[in-house]
Amino acid sequence: MKRRSVFAFVMAASLGMGLTPLEGIHSAQAQERPNPQQSTATTLYQRLGGVYAIATVVDDFIERLLVNDILNSNPAIKEARARVPKAGLKFQVTALVCQTTGGPYAYAGRTMKDAHRKLNITEKEWRAMLDDFKKTLDRFTVPAQEQKELFAIVESTKGDIVVASAH
Repeated sequence: MKRRSVFAFVMAASLGMGLTPLEGIHSAQAQERPNPQQSTATTLYQRLGGVYAIATVVDDFIERLLVNDILNSNPAIKEARARVPKAGLKFQVTALVCQTTGGPYAYAGRTMKDAHRKLNITEKEWRAMLDDFKKTLDRFTVPAQEQKELFAIVESTKGDIVVASAH
């Protein structure tokens, strides 16, 4: 598949030339140079299109979470959102996704347990987050295999995020 630069994708989309989100995902890393220390096997990071594609998906995902009524009904989440700048959250989530999918970037934020400890996230809120994640992945036509791998990564954090009691 011929790859286009992120700039070309943004320009084409803004001009209404009909680029699909999938083309944007797969074209976003046209300029990224491979790391010779990495194995020749294709990582999930590479299959997702690299940092620019991942950042684009994270941006959409975080925007969905910010307007999710189920999540916004939790006062602890609302208070945390007031303290944490949206851009910083997007940066940290992008770095985390890049790292956990085999990319060259390192997440330097708090552990999932520490970051979510005081948020009292319930099963209902967890499911709302998963629904938004699925909508984002579908919007960008992320293939089924990659979605499965991403959901496995997310599910591996559930024990550190979801609490048994309701707020």
